[in-house]
Amino acid sequence: MLKFIAKRLLQAIPVLLGIITIVFFVMRVFAPDPVGMLLGQEATPEKIEALREYWGLNDPLAVQYGRFLGQALTGDLGTSLKSRQPVIGELLSRLPATLELGLAALVFSVVVGVGIGVAAAVRQNSVFDRAAMFAGLIGMSMPVFWLGLMLIIAFGVNMGLLPISGRIGLDISLVRVTGFNIIDSVIAGNWAALASSVKHMAMPAFCIGVISCASFARLTRSTMLEVIRQDYVRTARSKGLRERTVIIKHALKNASIPIVTYLGVQLGSVVAGAVLTETVFSWPGVGTYMVNGINNYDYPVVQASALILAASFVLANLLTDILYGYLDPKIRKA
Repeated sequence: MLKFIAKRLLQAIPVLLGIITIVFFVMRVFAPDPVGMLLGQEATPEKIEALREYWGLNDPLAVQYGRFLGQALTGDLGTSLKSRQPVIGELLSRLPATLELGLAALVFSVVVGVGIGVAAAVRQNSVFDRAAMFAGLIGMSMPVFWLGLMLIIAFGVNMGLLPISGRIGLDISLVRVTGFNIIDSVIAGNWAALASSVKHMAMPAFCIGVISCASFARLTRSTMLEVIRQDYVRTARSKGLRERTVIIKHALKNASIPIVTYLGVQLGSVVAGAVLTETVFSWPGVGTYMVNGINNYDYPVVQASALILAASFVLANLLTDILYGYLDPKIRKA
């Protein structure tokens, strides 16, 4: 198994290198010069040239690229051109917010989506089945940013039930231990902070998770319909096993590989999908940080954020491969 994991890790290196290379050259070739914009009215030619020289932007692209890779290998992702702070520190302070939001969305989509898919397959062609698949089609068709705005208008502005921005109420203090608000609230026994964190997370997590939820439901239904017609499922029923045992232990387990495949895709997608959702809800995560970097033409910020998002996809694929190996030992030998 260790050899299998090591092989997958080696295969991930060219992927990360390719993505960060593309981002590096696209930002420098097509993005405007950030120096003049950052200096504003003080942007005299002398100041622009001095700052470009200080940041190394006058060096040939090959030299800048080599310097960036060398620094990245040591954990140095550069310094933000706007805040003048190390990018790695700013990223690490924002990463828990993105991971917490993404994991909440993923748990919601898996639990609800798989549950609806199994129920729809067991009740094939019923009213519930048709209604669930119709709702799933609608869910898969909604753009994330549009859904986010509709949720804000409905539940935040009109009804006033949920907060429309941020991670926690401004009037609530919370001691940071892990960076995950829910975990830190439980550790501290701060139930007011826990309630505020859940309320702030509800709309953005639903916004990210609803599309995945619809996809999980439709995929689970189609896979389960194939499995429950197999001979071993009929044999399990003929032995007098409870229907719940037959469905969960025999049918769902054997239908899990396609679901795990899609789960691996969604592990990375929920983090990447946060780019739009965090912007809509002013969620202080990696997505908002990357968008601000793009708007300010802040090269180090965009490069580092792209590296984090790419790494999330690679890690998701690695976890999927490991689950494959657990579910089907023959895959480990491939």
